[in-house]
Amino acid sequence: KATEKAKGLVAAAVAKARLLESLHKVSVPVNKTALVIGGGLSGMTAALSLAEHGIETHLVEKTKELGGNLRRVAHTLAGDDPQKLLEGMIGEVEDNDSITLHMGTEVESVDGFIGNFHTTLANGDEFDHGVVIVATGAVEYKPTEYLYGKNDHVMTQLELEERMLHEDFKPESIVIIQCVGSRVPEYHNCSRICCSTSIKNALWVKERYPETPVYILFKDIRTYGFRERYYREASSKGVIFLRYDDENPPEVTERKGKLSVIVKDRTLREYVSLEPEYVVLSAGIRPNLDNENLSETLKVPLSGDGFFLEAHMKLRPLEFSTDGVYLCGFAHSAKPSEESIAQSRGVAAKVLGLFSKDRIEVEPLIAYVNESRCRWCGRCADVCVFGAIDIVESEGVKYARINDVLCKGCGACVAACPTGAMDVHGFTSGQLDMIIECLEWE
Repeated sequence: KATEKAKGLVAAAVAKARLLESLHKVSVPVNKTALVIGGGLSGMTAALSLAEHGIETHLVEKTKELGGNLRRVAHTLAGDDPQKLLEGMIGEVEDNDSITLHMGTEVESVDGFIGNFHTTLANGDEFDHGVVIVATGAVEYKPTEYLYGKNDHVMTQLELEERMLHEDFKPESIVIIQCVGSRVPEYHNCSRICCSTSIKNALWVKERYPETPVYILFKDIRTYGFRERYYREASSKGVIFLRYDDENPPEVTERKGKLSVIVKDRTLREYVSLEPEYVVLSAGIRPNLDNENLSETLKVPLSGDGFFLEAHMKLRPLEFSTDGVYLCGFAHSAKPSEESIAQSRGVAAKVLGLFSKDRIEVEPLIAYVNESRCRWCGRCADVCVFGAIDIVESEGVKYARINDVLCKGCGACVAACPTGAMDVHGFTSGQLDMIIECLEWE
């Protein structure tokens, strides 16, 4: 049976070869200018990495300030000062002649293809560029549970760090509740950085006020990698960890102006009652609400959770299926700052590799149109996820036209075309018919 199958495959290949036609590669020039969307840590890192090599870069930030979520972070787990880092980075971006800042505006439209994009911003600015880097970041989940928004002493981790930055913050006691808005039925994902952030802030309190009780209520502590030593350090310094489960989440109430927290500890199998001065919620990380609009503008996909989805998690983790569009940082998923920086520099390396060429060749196995058969019903354009098909009118006759650079040769348009006007080079309908005939063996 294996021999007969091999004979059939060889016969099919020969039959297909009878109808082969010459394939002609198309090359397009490369505009060596970059667009970075998002002025947070990832966006600025990518922009500076490109600018260091003399690449003209347009950095678009929808707010009036650079820095994103990093502006609200008081310190790192290793004890570094992120505000000092941020101040220096913003200064470098603003002083770099290769970086053009577009503040307080958003991307309105992006047309074109790899090496030849044209972008229009909401403020009317327009420019051409060769690549797009998506570094739009993410947002902190705003809790609806645990009296958040109803009591000033209930806050999120970022709000706690803002108090550390701007106030003489001296808490008498703190209860930190993990997995708020993460690992719940409505949002199953782990936000990855919450456990490390909680331990970081607990250590900050213990180092300054050793007598202040700090409790961390958790499902699982996920200080993965080398961060595990900080968990052990927090335990040794008196941070108390109480583990709860989904069936018995903590209860936060207010009694006579004071907060009360009751939690059933899985180890003790007993309820523990606490009366902290502050309750800090480790709120999960959620995608930006405008991700959907940007994904439609750039014609790139989103994951089921609303973050941008890479082409392949192992083989192409920094790229989209749409050539010339890259992603990094929180726009991709929740991750520590060092991973965001590594991704941003990786994207810059990818772009520099592309920009090392003056022209790029396009894959020749793409769709084409038999203009005499086309009636422009629009079905091909409707099914083309790459936006590679538009309408052309010549001497009063309308027909579809393929953008050779945008087309990926998926064949969806061929299946949708009712008149047989669409086909794919190297896999024409005639060639496929020949293959099928040869493979009709038992």
